[in-house]
Amino acid sequence: MKNLRTYLLCFLIIGVTQFAQAQEEEKSMKAEDPKAEVFESQQSVTIDGQTINLKTMAGTMELKDENNKPIALFGFTAYFKENAGKDRPIIFSYNGGPGSSSYWLHMGIMGPKRIVVDDPNYNQAAPYELANNEFSILDVADVVMMDPVGTGLSVPIGEAKGKDFWGVDQDIRSVSLFIMQFLKEHDRLNSPKYILGESYGTFRNAGVMNYLLGKGYALNGVVMVSAVFDLRTLFFEPYEDISYIVFFPTMAATAWYHDQLAQKTEDFEAFIDEVRTFTEMEYTPALFKGNRLSESEKAQVAQNLEKYTGVSADVWQRADLKIEAGEFFQELLRDEENTVGRLDSRYKGINIDPMSMDSFTDPQSDAISPAYTMGFLDYFHGDLGVSKDWNYSTSAYTKEGFNWDWSRGGGNSFGATPSISTLPDMATALSQDPNVKILIMNGYYDLATVFYGVEHSISRLDLPQSALDRIIMTYYEAGHMMYTDLPSAQKFRDDLKAFIEDTLRK
Repeated sequence: MKNLRTYLLCFLIIGVTQFAQAQEEEKSMKAEDPKAEVFESQQSVTIDGQTINLKTMAGTMELKDENNKPIALFGFTAYFKENAGKDRPIIFSYNGGPGSSSYWLHMGIMGPKRIVVDDPNYNQAAPYELANNEFSILDVADVVMMDPVGTGLSVPIGEAKGKDFWGVDQDIRSVSLFIMQFLKEHDRLNSPKYILGESYGTFRNAGVMNYLLGKGYALNGVVMVSAVFDLRTLFFEPYEDISYIVFFPTMAATAWYHDQLAQKTEDFEAFIDEVRTFTEMEYTPALFKGNRLSESEKAQVAQNLEKYTGVSADVWQRADLKIEAGEFFQELLRDEENTVGRLDSRYKGINIDPMSMDSFTDPQSDAISPAYTMGFLDYFHGDLGVSKDWNYSTSAYTKEGFNWDWSRGGGNSFGATPSISTLPDMATALSQDPNVKILIMNGYYDLATVFYGVEHSISRLDLPQSALDRIIMTYYEAGHMMYTDLPSAQKFRDDLKAFIEDTLRK
């Protein structure tokens, strides 16, 4: 009996131990990181009557840190021209946010297919049309669409966490590491290299171009689509005039487009030049005077603000000559019970509360987001053949712990609003590489990252004229995503092609 009890006790102990081991093994299996996976397909695009056949790769690449330790699966879609050599240019492209995936640029202008939208109107529900993208640059260069960690298929692995990627410097580092490792993996280290970013992607670009140069990766060119380099220009802070100043010309352009001016001139660019002069010579000095401005001076400035925006002088006076972007969206077409778009002020939508001082929504985003989202996902899992087991995140905003770190190098953030700039990064790269060129593409109707803010930032670069001459500015009569307007999409392609060809000349 004693032996039986001993046997049963030993059996119980062994059973409990095996059960605990099995649980640990199951937990370990559940916690095991996903593996990099790439889905290959054949795509094609027809541009200027020429069909380009493309080897396409969509999926993830294992990203390693400086000590060869895996830190992320980095999502991408790459288009390589078949039977092309290493001399073919390669462009790494991404959107901004921060926290946005690259599907906007992917399906708007960079890939072989584009989403057809009824610009600048609202689109009907599915089915959405995917068309051959005759505005793509794939006849000139290979394209790699990148999704920063937290977006697309990109996720942290190993001991890495989201916070290791979600910040200004962290983001610049991880994006740069991907570019360097991708070039090595695909034997493209000696190819002409370009980066193209939109919105926050341009803020990132300035840092990435300097980071890469520091590692010996000199870029042939950097493309900034709807740019911002100094975040002070975006936030309407108390006791700070800069945002009111740089937003004003785009407000005037918007009023011109919507026929809100009492005396509208036909020459749009001449009108914008006149507004620039007014902003520099009259509006800026008036704001600088502050409460030292006399009542008569204030009344005169308010009259001119009405002249250029259609918003009444009384409103400008009550606002102390300062109207924020959200207030302008709401005020311009208030009598029509409409509001105008932030990303593209050509768009207008229903104003659900005409008495409100601030807008509730962005008509441009409302008008095109369903078409882009559904059209892309159908293409991604259909044409590109990416497994439906993989969930593509269009943004990182809902990811657990997503909270962007705006500090740089130990802290350069004041209060809740970031007061940072990547202009110094750009200046350093331009000074240390006398050959790199920058193309900045601006939408006149972009009320998210305004063109005059870019002009202001570039005018602050303390560089010799020879370096400034390597910064090219182009303009489009559209908004943040200027390529939704087909004439602007054609101009976008022409300008980008000319820029690449110029950078390749010896």
